[in-house]
Amino acid sequence: MSTIDEFRSKKSLHLWPITVLRVYTGVFFLYFGFGKINRGNFADGMAGFLNMQLENTFGFFRPFVESVVLPNKGLFAFLVAWGELAIGLALIVGLATRWASIAGAVMVASFWFAKGQGVLDAQNHDVIWFVIFVVLAAAHAGRVHSLDQRLAGKFRFLA
Repeated sequence: MSTIDEFRSKKSLHLWPITVLRVYTGVFFLYFGFGKINRGNFADGMAGFLNMQLENTFGFFRPFVESVVLPNKGLFAFLVAWGELAIGLALIVGLATRWASIAGAVMVASFWFAKGQGVLDAQNHDVIWFVIFVVLAAAHAGRVHSLDQRLAGKFRFLA
């Protein structure tokens, strides 16, 4: 075995916790995205939730929710549900992992801003998911045990 092969083998062995985190996050988002797609009337439920949260929504984000999201609730419900599903699938198989992680971070940051919860609020799970997505993007979670690892030579944006 050559030195480079030994290095890659050790690198894969040391990065297994990132792989577990990536796959777990993917399963979580796949499950909840699928649930939203199968649930009837998710758009109305989302709009009702956002209307209840308007008082708490961060000031800089409230005009976006009122002027863009709520009038286009069907579009945004579609984007949230299918976005969660796509992010989940991408993370599970490790395809475009960095891009999926960035999309996930943007999505959960939007949830966080709409809820208006503080960073240290015990009920704020969106901050935890945001940090997980940042870690997955920064740690190149798709470099091991993934399709990104196999396809990076052909598709540079996956590296």
